[in-house]
Amino acid sequence: MEFTVRRLAGDQVLPYLADAARLRISVFREFPYLYEGDEESEQSYLQSYAACPRSVFVLAEAGGKVIGISTGLPLADADASFREPFEKAGIDPAPWFYFGESVLDLAWRGKGIGHAFFDHREQHAIDLGFSKFCFCAVVRPDDHPLKPEGYRSNDVFWAKRGYVMCPDLSCHFAWPQVDSAGSEVGNQLIFRIRELPD
Repeated sequence: MEFTVRRLAGDQVLPYLADAARLRISVFREFPYLYEGDEESEQSYLQSYAACPRSVFVLAEAGGKVIGISTGLPLADADASFREPFEKAGIDPAPWFYFGESVLDLAWRGKGIGHAFFDHREQHAIDLGFSKFCFCAVVRPDDHPLKPEGYRSNDVFWAKRGYVMCPDLSCHFAWPQVDSAGSEVGNQLIFRIRELPD
């Protein structure tokens, strides 16, 4: 079956928030996030992208169904928790474009959609005048008991796209996990950054 990938912005995403929430809950339940999410909180979070006219929402569809979504918005417009590591390091958030999640149905992985997500988000940011991109990802120990056999992280994929891990830029969030019986667990997320040459 063929798939399509297209780019939306701002409130164009509103008709797809339920699909995005569903995918976030499903994909982030997997290792390494182990997130036990609910649709109400997910849609509330995603409203922040819909409310930002400079946001981007990349939609992957197949057979009339949303199979993946990827988001982004200027770091200056993102939640303060994402700006804080930059501000503490003396880095102005204004020139940076922040990439949120990329979530893709398991059956559609390995078909180039992940690259398309980055291509679209980077081009959207460039069209807005940005040349610095960033995102953050959760950190898990190699011996985590819920790490699946044969698990491969996205580190190589991100590095091939030019993103460099910056351990000095990190933030902390707590969320309910599949292994925490409903209680929230604190997690560290480390930023990766890419700057286009002048």
